[in-house]
Amino acid sequence: MYGYIIGRVTKITPKYIIQENNGIGYILIVPNPYNFKLNEDYKIYTYQYVREDQNDLYGFLSDDEKELFLKLISVSGIGPKSALSILASGSVSEVIRAIESRNDAYLRKFPGIGTKASQQIILDLKGKLTFTEDLISDGSGTSKMSDVEEALMALGYGKKELTKVLSKLDANKEVGDLIKDALKLLAK
Repeated sequence: MYGYIIGRVTKITPKYIIQENNGIGYILIVPNPYNFKLNEDYKIYTYQYVREDQNDLYGFLSDDEKELFLKLISVSGIGPKSALSILASGSVSEVIRAIESRNDAYLRKFPGIGTKASQQIILDLKGKLTFTEDLISDGSGTSKMSDVEEALMALGYGKKELTKVLSKLDANKEVGDLIKDALKLLAK
């Protein structure tokens, strides 16, 4: 129903924040309310979760975080509470890396995620997570790495092959050098 809300955070509690927009205070359940600062403006991406006994509005700092949340709640046995616990403790790129590398030990460290749930997440989501956030670095070089990925995909390489190779590249290099390095790794 709502894509995002731009407004001022007027209240922070351990479970949610209240964001005011045009005189309306929206209660947003967020992964970590303490990532927000009181009386500051934010663009918060939202998802309305509606069930017969529940109607909640969830909020996220980035569109990638929201998309990962949606993917996680699509997994059998993973509800919003478990998905939020994963997002509260881990970054989007860390969670994606754990899923793509089949690291169920990483996923089990989150509250409410046991062996069965972590294996189900990996089974359902491995190879299906592609977001704009850079999977390799902490935000620097995102467009560079996506350019490299697009170039390699245009050459016919698949997403699964590229996920393994891109994590081994030095994001500080130029795009042309990154493509050459990736091709060498793919040739092995």
